[in-house]
Amino acid sequence: MSGPQRIGRQVATIAGKALGKNGLAFGGLLTEWATIVGPRLADQTTPLKLAFPKGRRDEAVLHLRVSSPVALLLQHEEPQVLERINAFFGWRAVVRLKLVHGGPALKPSAPARPLRRLSAEEETAIAGRTAEVPDPDLRDALERLGRAVHGSAPR
Repeated sequence: MSGPQRIGRQVATIAGKALGKNGLAFGGLLTEWATIVGPRLADQTTPLKLAFPKGRRDEAVLHLRVSSPVALLLQHEEPQVLERINAFFGWRAVVRLKLVHGGPALKPSAPARPLRRLSAEEETAIAGRTAEVPDPDLRDALERLGRAVHGSAPR
């Protein structure tokens, strides 16, 4: 084992395994879905799968879980939705939507609460605990982690 590695070097490998062969493209679509289609459609739809033709990286079919009331609306707005999706990707990635009726859309988890401001004593304690870490990048990461842990806990 070569020791600690930067997580950024492993994200593609981890995300690729978790999200399948189209992992990063589909992962970006999932995380930015509300931005791409707007809150009205994002509340009623969930991307399920991005299916590219064999050996291609364009002209995919995007499978969407939709609630029944929004299916008709989405059929009429499909050209605009496809335009927004392809603008997000920067190329003609998706050519068709396949609507899967399956009840309400899956809701993303609630956003995290904002972190509270740490006291000077808490900041000093965190810096003291990480002072002996020789690698500056690791020390900075540990300090950020310490701030996140302390900042999310109530006083």
